[in-house]
Amino acid sequence: MLAEGCTGKVRRQRRFEARVSSRKFDPNLIPVSPDLSFERPLWSAGLELVAGLDEAGRGALAGPVAAAAVILPVDPGLQSALNGVRDSKQMTPAQRQFWAERLRAVALGWAVGFASAQEIDAWGIAAATRQAMQRALDQLPISAQHLLLDFVALPDLPIPQTSLVKGDCRSLSIAAASVLAKTARDEKMRQLDCAYPGYGFAIHKGYGTLAHRRALRALGPSPQHRLTFRLKSEL
Repeated sequence: MLAEGCTGKVRRQRRFEARVSSRKFDPNLIPVSPDLSFERPLWSAGLELVAGLDEAGRGALAGPVAAAAVILPVDPGLQSALNGVRDSKQMTPAQRQFWAERLRAVALGWAVGFASAQEIDAWGIAAATRQAMQRALDQLPISAQHLLLDFVALPDLPIPQTSLVKGDCRSLSIAAASVLAKTARDEKMRQLDCAYPGYGFAIHKGYGTLAHRRALRALGPSPQHRLTFRLKSEL
């Protein structure tokens, strides 16, 4: 599916990332916790179905990359009700699990998409991440009118979108997607730990910890390892 035109998509994404990264970002723009500063103007313009998207597992050595799409309701009490939601990397596992359950109950629609380790090796992590996001959007029960993304662009989609530096720290919708992507991927890694024992997937979730690298040296890579992620030097 991604083979045709894949090189052009990668080039467009790299040009986009270069443009965004070249802009000087003011850290004072990051609020104490993610808020609805980007969602409210869109809601006021009549775009009430705003989907936040974010990924989890991009830098892991094993397992899929996950992406979540979340459409939050237009609710004046939403900020207060979801006050504990933030970038998933800033939360404990118990906090992520608690808020994931709340988000699934509150959201108008949500979905998680995955791209496998084999797809990551075949397409590259950037293209595989975009594919996981596309799969999440395809599974939403309602169609989004606008997308809010964390430092990513989906150039092949006709849906209007806004990409934000530090989006998971600034937009509540993106932070919500961060939480759902992370908890879904963690559950997937626990399942893979049962299928491929010995690597410790349930503990490190596929990231390059010392224990994981030692297991790689002892066992060699599993079918869930990303062979393009410098694994040969670990064997």
